Amino acid sequence: MIGKIMDLLAPGLRGRDRLQLMDKKATRRGNYESGSDYVLEYGELRFAFNEEDFAQRVEQAAVKLNFVDQGLSAEELDDLLDLAVSGEIAEPSSRLGEHINENWEELVGPANRSLVHWIRRLVFRGAWLDQRVKEGELDVAFDERTQTFGYVQPDRSDELIELSKEPSWRRIAYRR
Repeated sequence: MIGKIMDLLAPGLRGRDRLQLMDKKATRRGNYESGSDYVLEYGELRFAFNEEDFAQRVEQAAVKLNFVDQGLSAEELDDLLDLAVSGEIAEPSSRLGEHINENWEELVGPANRSLVHWIRRLVFRGAWLDQRVKEGELDVAFDERTQTFGYVQPDRSDELIELSKEPSWRRIAYRR
C-alpha cells in the first residue's frame, strides 16, 4: 500500500530514492516522538508518546485546567487517561472517574469547550512547544515579574510569546 501511495505522490521514484523520500517525510520538522504507546495527529503533525510521557502530560493538562491537584493515584490517573484517549470513562476505577461521570453534563459542553478537548489540546500544545525548543525555534525563559516560565523566539526580542488562555474547571474540580 505504501508503494502505491508513493507512486501517486512521487511517480518515477524507485528503490533507494523512494526510501529516502519516505525517511524525509517521516522525520520532517515538527513530529514529536517519545515512544509509540499514544499518538495524536493534527493536520500533518504527528506526535507519538511513550506511556509515562503521555500520562505526565495528561495530568499536567488537568492541573493547568484547575480540574485536579498534582499527584494523582495510579487509579485516578488511569481514569484520566481513559478520558483523554476515548473521550469517556466507561468503567471508573477511582473516585475521580466517578466524579467525572457524575458531572459529565458540565464537563462535556460543546466540542471546543469540553474538558476532553482542552486536555488533548494542552497535551498537543506542550509537545509542539517542546519540539520547537528542541529544533531551536523557541527558547525557554523565566519571567521574573510573574515568576513563571515561558517561551521566546531566539531571533527576536526577549518578549514572551503569549499562549492562548485556557478555561478553568475549578468550579467542578475533583478534590480528594
